[in-house]
Order: sequence, then C-alpha cells, then structure tokens
Amino acid sequence: MLVDEVKITIKAGDGGNGCMAFRREKYVPRGGPSGGDGGKGGDITMVATVHRNTLLHFRYNPEYTAQRGRHGEGSNCSGKEGESIVVEVPVGTTVYDFETGEELYDFTVAGETWQAARGGRGGRGNARFVGPVHQAPTEHEDGKPGEFKTLQLKLRLLADVGLAGYPNAGKSTLISRISAAKPKIADYPFTTLEPNLGVVQMPDHRSFVVADIPGIIEGAHEGRGLGIQFLKHIERCKVLVHLVDMSETGRDPEHDFLTLLHELESFSPTLAEKPMIVLASKMDAAQEPEKVAAVRKLAEERGMPFYEISSATGQGIETLKFVLGEQVMAVIETPSGTTLP
Repeated sequence: MLVDEVKITIKAGDGGNGCMAFRREKYVPRGGPSGGDGGKGGDITMVATVHRNTLLHFRYNPEYTAQRGRHGEGSNCSGKEGESIVVEVPVGTTVYDFETGEELYDFTVAGETWQAARGGRGGRGNARFVGPVHQAPTEHEDGKPGEFKTLQLKLRLLADVGLAGYPNAGKSTLISRISAAKPKIADYPFTTLEPNLGVVQMPDHRSFVVADIPGIIEGAHEGRGLGIQFLKHIERCKVLVHLVDMSETGRDPEHDFLTLLHELESFSPTLAEKPMIVLASKMDAAQEPEKVAAVRKLAEERGMPFYEISSATGQGIETLKFVLGEQVMAVIETPSGTTLP
C-alpha cells in the first residue's frame, strides 16, 4: 500500500531548568552561588532515505517527541542535553506546515537532512547572575520550551521510469514482466488503484525503478477518473513510457496517444518536456497493422522512440529493458554532476 500523504506532530525537547545552589564546603569560609545551567532540549531532524518508499509507518506512529534537557545541578554542574530524534522519510517527501500549507522542505536526494524542530535552550543557573554588587543571587531561569509543529507530509514517487497509458493498456503486466513486482492484473478498468513500484535489474548489475501509474483518462488533469491524485506521481520520473493498446478492434489508438499527451501537458508543461518512449502494447493480439503504423508515425514526428512489445509472449521485452536502462542512466546524475555508474 502506498500512503500518499499523512499528518504528524513533532515536539522538540524542552530545555532543562537552571539550578539555584550555594557552595556548602567545610573549609570554604565564603561559599558562593554554584547553580549550573540546564541542558538544551533535543532536536528533531528529518533525513531522506532510500530504505523507505512509503509514508505508511507514519500512520502507526504519528507523534515524535525529543528528550528534554536535564536540570542544572549544584557545584556548577550543567544539565545533560536531551537526546535528539532522527525521523526517516522516503526520498521524494515534501513537508508542509499543516496549518498554513506553507512548503517547508522538499527531500529529493538520499541523505538530505533538515532540522524540523529545534530544542529549547536550557535555563541559566544562579551562578550566572553574580555581579560586583550582587554576590549571592537567587535568580535562576526555567528552560525554554522546544518547538512544536504539526506537519503534512506528501510523497511523490521518485521512480526513474513512469508507465503511463489508458486503463488496461498493459502497464501492470509489463511491470510484472520486467521486474519482481506483483501488481493486481485483471481485464476491467482501473485495476490499479495505487502506484506499483518495481526494480529492474540490468545484466551489468545496474538497476532502475519503474512506477506503474494508475490509468489516466480524458479529463484526468481536471480530476476525472483517478485524475490529479496520480498524475502528480509522474512529475519526478526521469523517463516516461507511454503504452498504447493495439489489441482492441474498433479502438482508436491515435486518439488515445494524443489524448494522453494532452493530459500530461495540461497538468504540467514540464511533463511534455520529459524523455518519452512510446510502446505499442499487446502486439500478440493486434489485428490492424495500419493503426500501429499510424501511432509510429505520430511518435516519430515528435521525436519519440517507438517500439512494439507483447508482455504475454515476451516480444521486445529484453530490448525495452536495455533501452530504458540506457535512457535512465543518461539522465541520472549525482549531486556533483557526474553520471552514476
């Protein structure tokens, strides 16, 4: 199950109170103030990790509280700082303020860290208030409270390849063929109700992630069908694969092809600029070669590579995996700008 967004609360640790104390030692005739400072409260830091790919765990643990700082003690002993908490989120998580909707941080690279809540400062002990004319202060401070926030986390898939197409175009079957993913497959529309992820292993030990995006229909950018809920998942895919079903007699694959392009462009102009591969799917059942040729021509006019595949028979699958791997590796770059191995 892929949880798209979730609400959580975080509370950084409060600072410890400063201590009021005076030295009481047998051979010290004039013991002075010796109250130590309170310890700082623990922070809450969020870090992006590749070891999680959903927000599901936040549903079962939506509250995070860091440890408060220890109170100051006598003999000028400062209190211990509270332990901080590290909260792991999947790469692709965007953090919003729940009350205002303001975007606070966007995790796009594994290892990114963001201090979500700062711990409170520890209070000063009475030893801090000594002055030339104030030799025995009784003042001391309470610790400051740690930050408290209510956050909305939203996850957009960071798959390398997004499979897009009309319902029943063969997306789920294809992802099950090229990866170890086991999505639900049936012969009725909207079989896929949530994105499926699959890892494709290449012979040279490289790999890339493919996302099976639920069916997009005409008007999806306005919310029809599964609509915007899933269109947003392909915004960050590096390569798009457009499946066009060639098996149904009487269906107009040219219309399907142009309609999906229009939906992507209407939802986000940047989607139209992403590298796209066009697949004529279910070629084992194709009965009208002229329709295949028409879609091929439309793809070539737009500079999009065109391939014919059949997930049922395996036609074109190995070639497709190689092409996808080459496309992905051509655009994946590390933060330093070098191509990944």
